[in-house]
Amino acid sequence: MLAIALSLAAASSFALSSMLISSVSTRMGLFQLARWQMGIAFALTAAASLAIGGWRGLTLMQFGLLSASSVSGIMLASTTFFATIYVTGPRVTAMFFALASPFALLLGYLFLGETINATQGLGIALIVAGILFAVAMPEATADAPPRRVPLLGIALGLITAIGQAGGSLFARPAMASGVDPFTAMAIRSGLGMVFYIALMAFPFARAARLPGPRAMSDVALSALLGMFLGMSLLMAALSHGEVGIVTTLSSMTPILILPMIWATNRRAPGLWAWTGAALAVAGTAVISLAA
Repeated sequence: MLAIALSLAAASSFALSSMLISSVSTRMGLFQLARWQMGIAFALTAAASLAIGGWRGLTLMQFGLLSASSVSGIMLASTTFFATIYVTGPRVTAMFFALASPFALLLGYLFLGETINATQGLGIALIVAGILFAVAMPEATADAPPRRVPLLGIALGLITAIGQAGGSLFARPAMASGVDPFTAMAIRSGLGMVFYIALMAFPFARAARLPGPRAMSDVALSALLGMFLGMSLLMAALSHGEVGIVTTLSSMTPILILPMIWATNRRAPGLWAWTGAALAVAGTAVISLAA
């Protein structure tokens, strides 16, 4: 039950962070946003780790696993995640993000020997179906016909899902061995920060100007909620739960963001979105009962 609660708390933090990121997306480039987010997250998680002594006892094996998790989940998956948004838009990107769950189940079974029972499998299927309903089905108010997703967008989306699943796969044994969540995220975000700074060697990743004070405050808060709190909660969940279940529950951000969008835009989500939300809630209940 603890892993379930931590995973859902992580998804809620990601949803709040996404709302803030959406507000700055037109004022800041994605790579500039990633650099600031990773830098702020590293400063916060490193300070928290130092304060509680989380670095003590960290082994080379644990550091290596978390480094691999950063390469897969942050350097690869975050980069292709941004690219998928550019090619397909945020709605289709969210659908591909939900596919991290079945990939995590497969990788967890192949490399960690993790299995799930029939009840847990039903719950996971309900959640994945709910997310797909919420983000993939057209809204009743949409006027434009659905457009085809480019093959490049499909490829980038699949790489994102596999990368996210791989990031959780590498982090799982490190977290199960007792690594502090703040320390784990300090390693992952620190390496991610170095990666995104190194990308400035290429013109496409450079920013024309520094962000304004309002944009920086939104970025800082989004980093606090998403990268610091949300990802630390995800690392804590991986300490107690299996990769597939934790990845599924923490990918419910598209569902949890629905009431936030309603409150912000004063526009209720469509029928398909609420149908997806109901399926996801039912799936969460099934997994909770199975636990």
